Amino acid sequence: MTTVALTPAEFVNQFYPNFWWIPAGVLAAALAIKLPSIIRLWKDPMLRAVGGLLLLACAVFVFVAPSTIARVNRLTGVANFSGPWVYSLLTAFCAFCLLLIISWRNGLSDRSERTRRAMRGVVAVYSGVIVAMWVLFALADVPVERLRDLDTYYANTPYMREVIVLYLLAHTVAALVTNGLIWNWVRTDGLDSLLRWGLKFLGVGYAAQLFFDAAKISAVVARWSGRNVDWLSTAVAPPLACLSAVLIAVGFILPHAGQYLHGRWHVRLAHHELRPLYLLMRSVNGTGVPLLLRATPELRLVRRETFIRDVLLPLARHIDEDRRERFHDAALALGHPPGLARTLAATAAILDAADAGTRTQEDDGTGARDTTELLREIGAVSRVLRRTEDLRAIRALARDHTDGKSLTG
Repeated sequence: MTTVALTPAEFVNQFYPNFWWIPAGVLAAALAIKLPSIIRLWKDPMLRAVGGLLLLACAVFVFVAPSTIARVNRLTGVANFSGPWVYSLLTAFCAFCLLLIISWRNGLSDRSERTRRAMRGVVAVYSGVIVAMWVLFALADVPVERLRDLDTYYANTPYMREVIVLYLLAHTVAALVTNGLIWNWVRTDGLDSLLRWGLKFLGVGYAAQLFFDAAKISAVVARWSGRNVDWLSTAVAPPLACLSAVLIAVGFILPHAGQYLHGRWHVRLAHHELRPLYLLMRSVNGTGVPLLLRATPELRLVRRETFIRDVLLPLARHIDEDRRERFHDAALALGHPPGLARTLAATAAILDAADAGTRTQEDDGTGARDTTELLREIGAVSRVLRRTEDLRAIRALARDHTDGKSLTG
C-alpha cells in the first residue's frame, strides 16, 4: 500500500470544508477570554468595540464555511445568497477595524472634527458598499450554487462581477489604511510594551490580509483574461485568512489580557515577597490570617499587609534605637549601600525585638516613636529577611562592637 504525498494545494482542498472552523474557534476563544472584562466593564466603549470586532470576525468564518453556505442558501431559497451575505459581513468587519483603530489611536477623549469626519466617512463609504453589493446581486443572474469558488466562477458575470470587485476593493483599501495607521502608531515613542507587541501582531495580521487580497484579485483578474488560476483563491487565500484572523485576535487581546496578567503577577509576587515577614509576625502574634478559600489574590494581599502592620506596630515601639544604629554602622562597615544598610538595620532590630518577646510587654509610652517609614517599607524588610547570612553577620559584628566597648569601659 503506497501513500501519495499531498501538495499544499491538495492538502487545503482536502480539508477545505472544515478549514474555516479553526479561525472561528480561535476567535471564539479570544472572545470568551475578553467576555468577563467586557461584562464587568460594560461602560468602557473600547472593550465593547473589541468584543464586537471579535464577534463579527467569528461570524465571518462561521458563515464562510461551505456547510454554512449551503444551509443559508437552502433556508433563504436563493442560490448563492451566502455570497453577498459573507461579503457584507467581511465589509462590515473592515469598517469596524478602521473605526476601532481610529478611536484607539486618537483616544476616546479626542472629539476633534477631523476624527469625527474620518469616522463618519468610514461609516458612509462602507455602508454604501454593502448596499450597492445587495442591489447588484439582485440584478445578477447567478443560478448555479458555488460553495468554494464563487469569486472566480462568476468573475465574468454582469453585476456579480461588480459585487466581487466591490468587496475586494473595500477589503484591500481597509487593510492598506489600517496597516498604515498601525505601523505609524508602532513607531510612536512612549508606548507600553504590551501595546506595542499587540500592534505588531495586528500589523502582521493585516499584512496577511493584503496577501489574501492579492491572491483573490489575481485569480479573478486571471479569469478576466481567460486563464484559470483558481487555486490562488481556493488553496492560497484560505490559509492566509486563517493566519490573519489568529494574528488579529492576538493583537487585540494581548494589550488587555497582558495588562491583566501583568497586574495579577505583581499581586502574587508581592504576596509571596511578604511571606518571610508574615511568618515572623505570626510567630510573634501566635496566630496568622484566617483562611478564606474564595478570597481573590488582591484580597489575600491586603489581608496579609494588614496583619503584618497590625502586629508590627506595637512591636516596632519596643525597638532599641541605639542597637538599631549599631546595626546600621555594622551594615555600612560590611560594605552594604546606605539604602540597603538602613533596611538591614531595621530588619535586624525587628528580629531582636521579636526574639526578646517585647510585644508581650505593656507599652508604657516611653518607647513610642514614629513608625511610619518602617510600616511603609514592609516589602523591603520582608525581602531582606531572606538574606539570613547578611543579617547574621551584621548582628554578630554589632554584638562584637558592644562587647568591645563594655570591656574597654
